[in-house]
Amino acid sequence: MPAADTLTQFVELVEGGRFLEAIERFYAADATMQENERPPRVGKEALLANERKVLGSTRKVSARCRRPLFVDGDHVVVRWLFEFERADGGVTRIDELALQRWRGEKIVEEKFFYDPAQMVPASR
Repeated sequence: MPAADTLTQFVELVEGGRFLEAIERFYAADATMQENERPPRVGKEALLANERKVLGSTRKVSARCRRPLFVDGDHVVVRWLFEFERADGGVTRIDELALQRWRGEKIVEEKFFYDPAQMVPASR
């Protein structure tokens, strides 16, 4: 079960735009990450590679945690609001729930739930 301070540090890194550092620091080597019902990405290196790809395809990504966090033993639910700004100025906003399973102080499994219709870019 993650300590409350660990969860605070994790959220602060993500809200600070330090997405790669958050993965490096808080995900287990064998962690999985899954978008809705798509096949999961497996292993920290795959998670980092995908994050680099996403970050490389956008001008700016911002994240905000909508508190409270819901914690039940090793399971944590975080509500995130993400904004992705593309190079052409288009913006995509995603409101998602992240269901995480922790092993001690590391995330070992994470699944994101969001409406795919949100992936349609909005104009500024």
